[in-house]
Amino acid sequence: QVQLVESGGGLVQAGGSLRLSCAASGSIFSINVMGWYRQPPGKQRELVARITKVGSTDYAESVKGRFTISRDNAKNTVYLQMNDLKPEDTAVYYCHALVLTPILGSLEVWGQGTLVTVSS
Repeated sequence: QVQLVESGGGLVQAGGSLRLSCAASGSIFSINVMGWYRQPPGKQRELVARITKVGSTDYAESVKGRFTISRDNAKNTVYLQMNDLKPEDTAVYYCHALVLTPILGSLEVWGQGTLVTVSS
């Protein structure tokens, strides 16, 4: 069984920075894609950023130039460095991964979510 454990959320003032971490654990052969989604209050969940195993990245237009996604394949961990945070970044952030496991095959796994609150 695979699980994603997130950390790094919290309260920060506008213009500040936070770094989110998400570590995958369990029976894992490889993680093809890792990413972050977020769900602001009253809105749909949206993709923030994602990164493939070889390092290709995609970002939401609203975070380009401010957020950076990275991963440590040896640790099965993905990071989201969030700079110049804005109140509109306030959301529950969810780690997401497409995982290849030896027995169960391909799995889509979600973290439990971590709250990021940006005050004005």
